[in-house]
Amino acid sequence: MSEQVPVLQARGLVKRYGKVTAIDGADFDLLPGEILAVVGDNGAGKSSLIKALSGAVVPDAGEILVDGEAVRFSGPLDARRHGIETVYQDLALAPAQDIATNVFLGRERRRSGPLGSVFRLLDAGGMRAEAARILGELDIKIKSMTQAVETLSGGQRQGIAVARAAAFGSRVVIMDEPTAALGVAESAKVLDLIQRIRDRGLPVVLISHNMPHVFEIADRVHVHRLGRRVGVVSPRERTMNEVVGLITGALALSDNGELVEVYR
Repeated sequence: MSEQVPVLQARGLVKRYGKVTAIDGADFDLLPGEILAVVGDNGAGKSSLIKALSGAVVPDAGEILVDGEAVRFSGPLDARRHGIETVYQDLALAPAQDIATNVFLGRERRRSGPLGSVFRLLDAGGMRAEAARILGELDIKIKSMTQAVETLSGGQRQGIAVARAAAFGSRVVIMDEPTAALGVAESAKVLDLIQRIRDRGLPVVLISHNMPHVFEIADRVHVHRLGRRVGVVSPRERTMNEVVGLITGALALSDNGELVEVYR
């Protein structure tokens, strides 16, 4: 079987904040059509890594590649132009606005002809119809596209943010702790949504502290520690305790892929 070219890749990323090194020569590989979970302890540098991959942070050294070609992101808009969409924990929604407006937030469509070009009127009907289609494809149950986001549950709000990312992300969707503030039932719905995005052919990067969720849906697990990748493992071949051992430094991966104990 031929080796797959990563959709999103990083080599030797470094990011320093004064005397603090947040990313210390980090590598990263996201394969086509997979859910890649990124796990690590607080302060491991995984958030800085993801910010670099999404354009929110400019690394001091190293390179980022999209479909095998080196790119440089000077901001999130550059990452978006390369088809990389990120859903942060705060969701970046406008609670008082309706669902369709939030799906197209920052990408509003204008009416055709002089009404759009001269009077700059928005195509509200078209955006509502397209938002309904997108949510329908992802099986997100919403009563009306005119419903204000502030009336939705936490899981539904997460669904709107994910739908927006899936609608405009042509290469990668990055999700930062999508179930952190949700209950059991709503978390299950979000996990199903992530799998549906993957099944549509769009790879997903999932940052999560929830090991049961990671082992439920991830195809591979990227373990981050002390600013760099210490291993990538399959949840079908490793246990949760072994992954936790990699996170804490109690275990390490040898050159031949075997787990070994680290004695101190």
